[in-house]
Amino acid sequence: MLKEKILVVDDEKSMREFLEIMLRKEDYKVSLAPNGEEVLRLIERDIFDLVLLDIRMPKMDGIAVLKKIKALSPETVVIMITAYASAETAIKAMKEGAYDYITKPFKIEEIKLIIKNALEKKNLQKENTLLKQVIRDRYHFDNIIGQSSKMLALYDLLEKVGPTKTNILVTGESGTGKELAAKAIHYNSPRKDRPFVTLNCGAIPESLIESELFGHMKGAFTDAIATKKGLFEVADEGTLFLDEISELPLLMQVKLLRFLQDREFKRVGGTEDIRVDVRIIAATNKDLDEAVREKRFREDLFYRLNVIQIKLPSLRERREDVPLLAMHFLQKFSEELNKNITTISSEALQLLLDYDYPGNVRELQNIIERAVALEVNPELTAQNLRSYLDDHLQLKKGGLDLDIPNEGINLEKLVEEIERTLLLKALNRTHGIKKKAAELLGINFRSMRYRLDKYGLNDGTDMEP
Repeated sequence: MLKEKILVVDDEKSMREFLEIMLRKEDYKVSLAPNGEEVLRLIERDIFDLVLLDIRMPKMDGIAVLKKIKALSPETVVIMITAYASAETAIKAMKEGAYDYITKPFKIEEIKLIIKNALEKKNLQKENTLLKQVIRDRYHFDNIIGQSSKMLALYDLLEKVGPTKTNILVTGESGTGKELAAKAIHYNSPRKDRPFVTLNCGAIPESLIESELFGHMKGAFTDAIATKKGLFEVADEGTLFLDEISELPLLMQVKLLRFLQDREFKRVGGTEDIRVDVRIIAATNKDLDEAVREKRFREDLFYRLNVIQIKLPSLRERREDVPLLAMHFLQKFSEELNKNITTISSEALQLLLDYDYPGNVRELQNIIERAVALEVNPELTAQNLRSYLDDHLQLKKGGLDLDIPNEGINLEKLVEEIERTLLLKALNRTHGIKKKAAELLGINFRSMRYRLDKYGLNDGTDMEP
């Protein structure tokens, strides 16, 4: 353990030497200074834990030196020494940041105790600061916010898997923060200084996914006007995050599986084998087990990706985190929108706690942003929240009676009827244009086609308008 450093400042040589001997016996590392100028020179070169500072010195008095020390090294503890004690001098020194003052002549045991207590207080404050930093970093693990038991368990798991090379499958509903979890894994791993690259498998046309992942050679296809690196090359020695992995076409599933087995690939139109070191983190809000059973997702690829599965809880499952998240977003959007909103009313908070958040954290963020934009008070009130919740609560919008009769219900059949009805309404509104209907329902082309086939609604026409 490093010795604590004490700087003794006194214009009397005998006093400096006396204090040096006494403090060295207490196992402190001691430096000496006869005046303020020497103090400033030493403070600029080193960090001292504590300074014993005489008030009466030529040229620069102790109060002036105290101000300089606090400006240059705010964490250094300063104890004033004076032979001319007065209430006025003591109060002035304390106002300028002195920890305490000692009157000459002093008792050795008295000064030892004051120094010991001062350093213990300093160390305790430092430990508390570090602890708060650890807690803050942990609860805000790369912007993942929460203190619930489910989130604490998630932080533990993220910390454990970060240093490994293992492929990870992140599951959870939309809006739960799957990409944030993937980033947390990456930035708490040995790969943190290398690229973190993202591909949304449901947002890239099927014909372009292979080129996007593996790259292509010039002239490999009509639009290949130049040779291009794929995301696997870009992410070399880093992490590739494959979002919405359930939407990856079957042909690309085969090629991804081959890469995971061999760790090498060829660019589209290329002949050279390219070997890279990439960690794969995949994510989905779908049930991949069901997709495997229905032959929409390869079982062998599923097992390759699902070495470790991290399931993110919905906001409904960690409702106790809603106040913390709400305050986080309130501060964020108050600053961004130049508002001075600092609190949430108890009525507004209760509304937030009562809502089910089908869109999870992302929806809560949007709710708070909207409310902050509309709020004119220094407190977020229930009025602006109600206007959103009344518009978006599905019970009110759909007019559904979700009471369960005594004889019970067939949940799967009811859900299928609702889904089929919404598909037909979307197609009717878009005059049969399936692409627009898919956009209206917030799903991609392949998901739309699968659902139409499921209910026998696919007339065989192209998905494109």
